[in-house]
This record gives sequence, C-alpha cells and structure tokens, in this order.
Amino acid sequence: MRVGISRVDPSLPLPTYVTDGATGFDFFARYAVIVPPRAVEFILTNAIVHVPDGHVLIVALRSGTPRRKQLLCPNGVGIIDQDYCGQADEIQVQVLNFSDEPVTVDRGERIAQGLLLPVERCEWVELPPARSDSRGGFGSTG
Repeated sequence: MRVGISRVDPSLPLPTYVTDGATGFDFFARYAVIVPPRAVEFILTNAIVHVPDGHVLIVALRSGTPRRKQLLCPNGVGIIDQDYCGQADEIQVQVLNFSDEPVTVDRGERIAQGLLLPVERCEWVELPPARSDSRGGFGSTG
C-alpha cells in the first residue's frame, strides 16, 4: 500500500520497518525530551501521515519502552483518523514517566510504532432493551 507522509524535519528518516517480519513501523523522536518523574509529556514524531480512506493508524509504544525507559502510554494507544493530516497535525506520542527519575528521549530515538488497519464505519440499528439475563461482568467467566 502506498501511503502519503510529510516529514517536518527532512534530516530525520521516514518511519521504518526494522525487520522483514515487522508488522509495525517505528516512529522517531523529532526532539530530545526530558520527561520529569511521574509526569506526562508529548513526543513529536516528525510525521504527518495521510491515512488512506477506510483505514486507521494505530500508534503504540514499542514493546521494550516501559522496561528500558520507564515510560508508558497513559491513553493506551493513539488513534489517528483519516482527516488528521493538516500542516499542524504531526503525530505525537503521549508518554508517562512512571519512575522517580527524569527520563530522556533522544532526538532520532525510535519511540513508538504504527499499524495501518482497515476499518468499517458502523450504521447503528437500534434494538429493544437488552435481555434481563446477563452472563456477568468483567472477569465473570473465571
């Protein structure tokens, strides 16, 4: 699939698939950022992605980031819509430093990964109220 992308700083690489078997491509930090202890910061990725029609871009931290950097994504994942591709719509990664020490993310460091996935829009069909015989809530099946 061919996907449009604009780099804010052309001296940094495009998002990259690191191995032939990688399903996600890595985003690079555009600036060095120091994330204070127990704080949330945004990491700019240098990329404005023109998500193709019928797709969504999912952005998540790389799997080793919590262990190596003590950073989590407080919102879980980022969902990048098809219409988020204007001049000021550089993809940002929200990170939470869960440690008691400042954490540095270096310029050019691979900080997050992206997945382009097909999506369908829902057409809601309203039904009568739900049945009264519920199977239980979260964790109810053991």
